[in-house]
Amino acid sequence: MPRLFSTTLAAALLASLPAMAQSLVDPAWLKTHLADPNVVVLDIRPEAHYAMGHVPGAVQADYETAGWRVRQPDGAAGALPPVERIAATAGALGVGDNTHAIVFGDDFAAAARIYWTIKVLGHGDVSVLNGGETAWTAAGGPEETAIAAPHPAHFTPRYDANIRAELPEVASAVAEGGETLLDARPPAQWNGTAKTPVVKAFGHLPGAVWIDQTEALTADGATLKPKAALEALFAKVGDGPVIAYCNTGHLSATDWFVLSEVLHHPNTRMYDGSLSQWTADASRPMAK
Repeated sequence: MPRLFSTTLAAALLASLPAMAQSLVDPAWLKTHLADPNVVVLDIRPEAHYAMGHVPGAVQADYETAGWRVRQPDGAAGALPPVERIAATAGALGVGDNTHAIVFGDDFAAAARIYWTIKVLGHGDVSVLNGGETAWTAAGGPEETAIAAPHPAHFTPRYDANIRAELPEVASAVAEGGETLLDARPPAQWNGTAKTPVVKAFGHLPGAVWIDQTEALTADGATLKPKAALEALFAKVGDGPVIAYCNTGHLSATDWFVLSEVLHHPNTRMYDGSLSQWTADASRPMAK
């Protein structure tokens, strides 16, 4: 009897914990689970791409227009929206407390950013379809063109500050060290010969290391390289805490995802304000 009680109690405790899904799924997994009523596929591609064909039942959740990111008065061009607001967005798209969300797209960084957004809200039952549309069609995955109506669900946010870095924490890392700042942008932006319009100064954060996020991906831009290749690529980051950044918290989502979700590097956060926010104040230092 004591053994039965212990097993029952353990099961109850496990059931009360947030669900933890595998971070990456492949087309074979999705084919097997597509009919699961608790699985919702979020197609984050542009509307025109969605209309040409998508995973059956996938909900259109355009990365650019569905409300995943907001522009803030302090210069941040792609910041996390207020928690209650983004939780309402997720719920309206069908992501609920008992839902396994599959993020589907053709840009791994965008998919990783949506994944991070759902995770920072405290919902662990979320995965990225590795390879996105390219992998799905190559595997013979079925598609449809009918627009799938979302089934709104109740989403309870449990904000997790452990995977998000904000401006004061980044300023402390720049001034005092103690955390590795990881720049995920293209080489010209890293070395200060080019920049995007939303960033007001050339260069990178002082003391940062650089891993162009495209180096973690295969040529299609939607598939992560094998784990061994990623381990070699990210070895220079070291063992300490990491803050990944870019221009708007888009490209850095790939570096964050690799370190946090694939390589399980502890204390890995992403700075969603990134350089658009940092450089809005000209007194903040930059390096070339």
